[in-house]
Amino acid sequence: MAAQAQKAADFRSLHEGEPFVIPNPWDIGSARVLESLGFKALATTSSGFAYTLGRLDGNVTLDEVADHVRGIASASGLPLSVDLENGFGDDPEHAATAILRVAEAGAVGGSIEDWGGELYGLDHATERIAAAAEAAGGLDFPFTLTARAENHIRGNPDLDDTIARLQAYERAGADVLFAPGLRSGDEIRTICDAVSKPVNVLAFPGISMSEIVEAGGQRVSVGGALAFVALGAAVAAAEQIRDTGDFSALGARVNLKDLLGG
Repeated sequence: MAAQAQKAADFRSLHEGEPFVIPNPWDIGSARVLESLGFKALATTSSGFAYTLGRLDGNVTLDEVADHVRGIASASGLPLSVDLENGFGDDPEHAATAILRVAEAGAVGGSIEDWGGELYGLDHATERIAAAAEAAGGLDFPFTLTARAENHIRGNPDLDDTIARLQAYERAGADVLFAPGLRSGDEIRTICDAVSKPVNVLAFPGISMSEIVEAGGQRVSVGGALAFVALGAAVAAAEQIRDTGDFSALGARVNLKDLLGG
């Protein structure tokens, strides 16, 4: 618990310092590699983890996520935040339980989103964040709760709606605010100007870290993108082998001894 409390304090401090990237490992090995590359914190990816189980995003259980968290948290010395999707249920109690389960497994942060097959109404979504915040506040270390407004990636890219949701989640006790799907510095700036808590930005091709920072973003994640960059490279190599019999792609190497140690 002392180690977890220190990770939790370190994670909080990151949100009060310079903007930082929090990359998203999809298994223990990728977590160890990202730690060795000098990142200061990690966040799980629901889509990347589901892929490791041979499933699409949204098709894992809370028990499976807790086991996943336990493995990464035990193998890495970095603070770990968890993509908890909608808390694995529609009710506020589900969101609260999800926070407690991953905290018990070693996480020091987690995100709850407002999508469960459809966008939740604002009042219900806010009740869910309030329940998650209450659960987090009852822990004996400072768990960092991120509230996600999903409307931009769920067919309703309305900045006014995003702002209303994030402001409500801030009042409900969220520590970090997140609206995946923002596509420009101007959109990021509009969100950051409308709230007072740190904002997480989902990186995408075509924007730079400096642009995100200039717009006010504090934390930058990559979601499942790194997992699918790795998968894409493997698929391309396998297709080359299948179609041409050319094994040259197998010459790519990384020094795992340096990256993993020992």
